[in-house]
This record gives sequence, structure tokens and C-alpha cells, in this order.
Amino acid sequence: MAVIKQAISTAIVSYLCALLGVMYTWPSSTLVLFSSANTTLDRPMTETEVALLGSLSSISALISTPFSGYLLDTLGRKYSCMLFALSQVLAWVVVSISYNVVAILTAIFISGFSGCMMLVVPIYVSEICQESIRGTMTSGVMVFYGFGMLASYLMGGYLSYEAMIYSCLSMSVLGVLLLVLLKESPLHLMRKGLEKDAAKVIAYYRSVKVTSKTVEEEIQMLRRAMNPDFDDLTPEVEKLKPEFKENQKMSAWKFFKKSRSSRRALVVALVLYTAAIFQGLMVVQVYAEPLFAEAVPTMSPTICSVISAILTVVSGFIAAFLMEWAGRRNLMIYASLGACVSCIVLGTQIHLHWGPHWITALFMYLFVIMYTCGAGTVPFVLVAEIFLPEIRSVASMIAVEWCLICSFVVLFVFNPLVTAVGLGPVFYFFASVCLLSSIFSFFFVPETKGLTVDVIQNLFASPRKC
Repeated sequence: MAVIKQAISTAIVSYLCALLGVMYTWPSSTLVLFSSANTTLDRPMTETEVALLGSLSSISALISTPFSGYLLDTLGRKYSCMLFALSQVLAWVVVSISYNVVAILTAIFISGFSGCMMLVVPIYVSEICQESIRGTMTSGVMVFYGFGMLASYLMGGYLSYEAMIYSCLSMSVLGVLLLVLLKESPLHLMRKGLEKDAAKVIAYYRSVKVTSKTVEEEIQMLRRAMNPDFDDLTPEVEKLKPEFKENQKMSAWKFFKKSRSSRRALVVALVLYTAAIFQGLMVVQVYAEPLFAEAVPTMSPTICSVISAILTVVSGFIAAFLMEWAGRRNLMIYASLGACVSCIVLGTQIHLHWGPHWITALFMYLFVIMYTCGAGTVPFVLVAEIFLPEIRSVASMIAVEWCLICSFVVLFVFNPLVTAVGLGPVFYFFASVCLLSSIFSFFFVPETKGLTVDVIQNLFASPRKC
């Protein structure tokens, strides 16, 4: 029963990531329409406006993400989710009532304010779930994002423009309403001094009484995790301490200066997020239909996009299983190697046309699977579990902010880059990033499967244990 409660709450909050998937991949099914002479808008979009259609949401996400860390610690996880989810509702309202190019781009900009959900949702999920299922549940973020992509491609391919808009608006309103059912994160309640409320939330999610030993142990674990002195003490020494003495609170920046393990964890998070973007699947998702039309001209772009989204969802479930079976580190290493091979084959096939078109489709889909199992899932799980509570919001905000900068760059330059060098050579670049990601993970990423945050921080304090 405990796992079911945690799974239901995870599904509710992860549904917000499905809404992100819908909005972020919406340009894939509309950019050709918007730039054509038969556009539904007041005029065809220019080449620059088409580029902004795919990348403008990253700019507004860059603006909202720095505030997300503050809001997480003041409003709490639940109400932060509600606030950012409302931007999706507002964006679809604008799209539904206007056919003006500037208004559509403005709606895309507004929708980007919810981009920090990729930060907020994993944090919330990691804080309500027990260690044995934490990785699986946190990876649900990408599973639901894949569901959103699939819904977007299906609606774009088989619904009229107006029907799709109103469907997306209804979905976003439902997402806000579902959040009412959630309980606040116990860690946030602890930080606010509401220990009794935190105990009640833990008891609910573990299906035990508030007075049970399980609740008492988790409260003690949260207290210990909120203690910043982990660079000098091992978890074993911590357990031998007869009493827990709460340290004086310090700012996140002072904490970073004091904690070597936190600085190392942040570097790993930044590198993994860079890999997640520059391995290239985000480009395939946002520009799916025109990309498939060029790479696989013998197949319907809509069908190719839908198959890609289905594989993303299936791969997300596979990654959720492998996350607890093979571990985060191994998954990142070997999936990145698989993605590297796929990109090399894709690049040579598109560049040199050495085989039939079905080979292009086959390795494009293999790339989707490898990426989703590795760089598309692992960084989001790791970032949600490697930072101490004192700096989790700020550190995650920095990592996601960097991720959004990378997203804007790769989405904005993709079309001009393809025009300049061709689609094939672009996949050579993606292949090199995949290879470097695998090498970095082998040497610098520790295994965090089933570990509490204090033990994970001890691994970063002693990198030889990674």
C-alpha cells in the first residue's frame, strides 16, 4: 500500500512533465504549417520566428529557474508546482484566442516559465519516496515527458489545429487541479520547523502509524541530512554519535564554500546536464517531423514521430527498471556508448547514403532508446538525490539553469547548422558528445543506487570510492 501511495503521488506530479512534453514538441507539428502560405496565423512565420518557436521557451525558463529555488524553500514543493503549472494554462489560453504570430511566440515564451518543473518534480518525488524505489519513481519524469511527446505528435497528426489547442488547454487545467491531492514534502516541512506535520506525511506515504519506529528513523535521517558537516565525518561516525546536534544555519553559498563534496557534486551535475542536451535527442524531439522528412523521406513524418515518442515512453519504463537493477553509473556509461554508435551510423548513412532508408529509421530509433535509458533519464535522477537538503534547491536550480542555456543554444543553432554543414555531420558532433559522456561517467560519477544522501556526499568527498 505504501508503494502505491508513493506511485500515485509521483504520477500526479509527473503529469506536469507530460504537459511540458506536449508544449515543447508542439512546434514539431506546427512549424511547417506556420511558415507556409496556408498558415492558420495572420501571416507566415519568418525563418527567425520559426527558430524562436522551437527555442523561445528556453529563454523564459532561464528567467523562472533562478526563482524556483527560492520558491521551493518558501512556498514549498506542492505550491511551487501549482504556480508554475498555471503558466501552461495561461499559454494555451493565449494560443486558443489569438492567431497573431507575435501572440503565438508570446505564448511559447509564457509556457517556458514552467520549464523548471524538470527541477521541481524530481526533487519532490525523491523526497516522498523510500530509497528502494527512489530511482524508479524519479525516472518517471522522463516517462511522462515521453507520454506528452506522444500525445503531442498524435494530436498534431490527427486532430485539427483548433481541436488540438483546446485539448491541450483542458489537459493543462487538469494538471493544476490534480495537484490539490498532493501532500507537502516532509523535508520542506522539517526545514520550516513543522516536525509533527512532516511525521504525518511520512506516516501516510509509508502506510504506518505516526508513532511507529519507521517514522522516527526517517525523521532522524532527515535531521542528519540537514547537518552540513559531511566532509569531515563518515556516515559510520555519524551513527556512533550519541546525540545529534543541529548546526547553525548558513547560506547556500557559504555552504558550497565549506563543502568540497557539494562542489564536486555540482560539477558532476553540470557535466551530465550538458551531456543530456548536447547528445542531441532534444533536437530530434522538437524538430521531429521536418527532421524525419529529410532523413527518412520514404515514411510519413507523423508516423515516424509517433513511433519515436512511443519508444521514448517504453525506454523510460526500461530505464526505470534498470535504474535499480544496473545502477545509475553503469546505465549512463553503456547507454551513452550505444548512443555514440547510433549517431555514427546515422551520420554516415545520412551523409553518404550507403544503405536503404530503413537503416536510417532503425538507428534513429535505436538512438532514441539509448539516449532515453542514459542521458535522458540518469542526470535527472542523480541531481535529485546527490545534494544535501541545505543546498538542494539552489544546487538543482544552478544545474537546470545551465541545462536551459544549453537547450536554447542547441535548438536555436540547429537549423542554421544543418543548412551550413548538412544533417549528417551534425550527428558526428552528437556522437562525440556521447563518447565523452561515457568516459566522464566512468571516471567521475559515483553509484548512488539505494544510498542515503549523507552516504552519497561521502562518496563525493572521497572520489576514490566512486
